Amino acid sequence: MSVLVVSLVLNGKVPAATRHTVTCAVQIAPDVDVLLIGEVPEDAASKVAAYAGVRSVFVCPILKVGAEGSACQVKALAQGYSHILFDAGTLGKAVMPRVAALVGVPALSEICEVVLADTFKRYIYAGSLLATVKIDVTPVIASVRTTSFDPAHEKETPASVHNVEPVPSPRAFTLLSTQKKREDTVDLESARIVVAAGRGVIDEAGFKAAEKLADRLHAGLASTRALVDAFIAPADTQVGQTGKIVAPDLYLAFGISGAIQHLAGMKDSKVIVAVNTDPEAPIIDVCDYWLEADAVQTIEALCKKL
Repeated sequence: MSVLVVSLVLNGKVPAATRHTVTCAVQIAPDVDVLLIGEVPEDAASKVAAYAGVRSVFVCPILKVGAEGSACQVKALAQGYSHILFDAGTLGKAVMPRVAALVGVPALSEICEVVLADTFKRYIYAGSLLATVKIDVTPVIASVRTTSFDPAHEKETPASVHNVEPVPSPRAFTLLSTQKKREDTVDLESARIVVAAGRGVIDEAGFKAAEKLADRLHAGLASTRALVDAFIAPADTQVGQTGKIVAPDLYLAFGISGAIQHLAGMKDSKVIVAVNTDPEAPIIDVCDYWLEADAVQTIEALCKKL
């Protein structure tokens, strides 16, 4: 058996989640290769080659990374692998099912524990139940809930790095451009501290205050789906079942009631601090500390102190 870990590289940075996905892969089989798709600097590929358990690193230099084109690259290299793994981040969620469709096998989402090479554990019903599932297809194509796995250690002798030629995409559309985020923005999925805002921040002014606090703390900025649907927060800040999954050392939840869909994306956080005015909010059952106070006023008070 051998495993292919797929990592989609944007802005020259390999996602931190790739290191956790490699740990999952090593638990499945001893032979692990990594495919880096995108604008990959030489030093970034060398760092991945030093992850323990990695046999080879393949670099596919696609200048404009899109879900459809990336799926075609993975399919071209899929033959011979028993497992193909993606991290369960935004890009992984977009590419993984497309690869499964091209290969003609079902996809398995967000595995959080390896039982056997064909048996895994994953959360269902917004994280309220832990299911054990067996999949009888080859290759197994799955996304990994990377917060459930430790980062791979480094080894003394790095793996070999190989360049692969991009294959043409048969799709009738092409990714024309991408827009970079602020250079000083902390990556939400790898942030050690996360400042999260919910409906309790009320409006754009409240969310701007949360963004200011995140900057002061050098923290990632998160939101609930309610704020995204209300066009108060950008979609890439959404944490939850249909958003990003985070597990920071400290999760500061301002004005968040704690719907089960949101808890599914942050319940692995080491310390959770909730600030809201509702003593019966569901988030109180999972948080470590709770402050009964107005979310925006608390944010503004913290900003004055920092």
